[in-house]
Amino acid sequence: MRFLMLNWRDPKNPLSGGAERVSLAYLAHLRERGHEVAWFANYFEGCAREETIQGIQVVRGGGRGTSVLAAKRWYRTQKPFDLVIDQHHGIPWFAPWWSKTNSIAYIHEVLGPIWSAFYSWPLSTIGRWQERWTHWLYRNIPFWVPSESTKTALHAEGVREVAVFPNGTDTTPIEQLEPKPLVLPLRLIAVSRLAPNKRVDHVIEVVRELLRNGIQTQLAIVGSGEVEEHLKQLAAQPELAGHITFTGQLREKEKNARLSEAHFLVHTSLREGWGLNVIEANAMGTPAVVYPVGGLVDSTVHNQTGIIAKTETPQAIANALADLVKTPNEYDRLRTNAWERSKTFAWNKVLTPACDWLEKQAAKNRPHFKV
Repeated sequence: MRFLMLNWRDPKNPLSGGAERVSLAYLAHLRERGHEVAWFANYFEGCAREETIQGIQVVRGGGRGTSVLAAKRWYRTQKPFDLVIDQHHGIPWFAPWWSKTNSIAYIHEVLGPIWSAFYSWPLSTIGRWQERWTHWLYRNIPFWVPSESTKTALHAEGVREVAVFPNGTDTTPIEQLEPKPLVLPLRLIAVSRLAPNKRVDHVIEVVRELLRNGIQTQLAIVGSGEVEEHLKQLAAQPELAGHITFTGQLREKEKNARLSEAHFLVHTSLREGWGLNVIEANAMGTPAVVYPVGGLVDSTVHNQTGIIAKTETPQAIANALADLVKTPNEYDRLRTNAWERSKTFAWNKVLTPACDWLEKQAAKNRPHFKV
């Protein structure tokens, strides 16, 4: 069979992230099964127009506003595909109406409030309206998503068929849990692209709240992005100076070492598709304390593998952490459960059911989609 992924970014794009990492894993597994696989993405400065990555043909063309037309032109020169995977990041490729073959939609989260994190009114309102309209347009197209939260949000917007396959992780769980007493200073870590929707400034406020309550705390912020300088200015305030470290981007080995050293991962994003770094932290024996938002309520099992805060406020996170500091035995239980659950997200356990489903979608009789 022949599969095509449409995604604005590919693994080598400077803006690529978790979505591209997991997409590559799925496509590489389809290639290992003997299928032909291609990936069409936006062109970016300095890239090759075409190359092969892990056996996958990666083709680049067009940019914001033009890549759909570039994809259509390229598509017409290719042998027929059996399945086109139309991956949305706010704006779709409209592939079901021009590919003339089986198509599915692949999204990680319904953006919703994330539009307001990046755009002011009226663009934020237009973005949210456009997203809802897109889901209505695609209501008869099968959707592939990583979490029950995204499935629920899509059903609420009229989408009829949604398949859920949680993302796997490249992080191998540590072989055994070494002792990590929950003693002060409390060691926290945030691993994230430093973008407005990730709300890493809330994590900084968590540190401020803990210090005000006499709980000595150290925070490591791992990642880089457009709000990095603003975050550094916040962290330089006198009451926070010396308590927050910025590491920038780290290699996987260094990142895992930081995750292993921390007592807790703190995640305060507006919304996630899954929350991959929660599972990565769990694999290193580190539970997470997260906001009660889509994706994070799927990757964290409340009071089992971590804590889901009562509200989306730094005070709620700080209160949860303060309670845990008083009950160190509870911390050991959370660590153990988080570590054990992380083993269930190894790629060799996740890939097979998802790729079985993709093959079934590719084998369907070619549909004729109507609006």
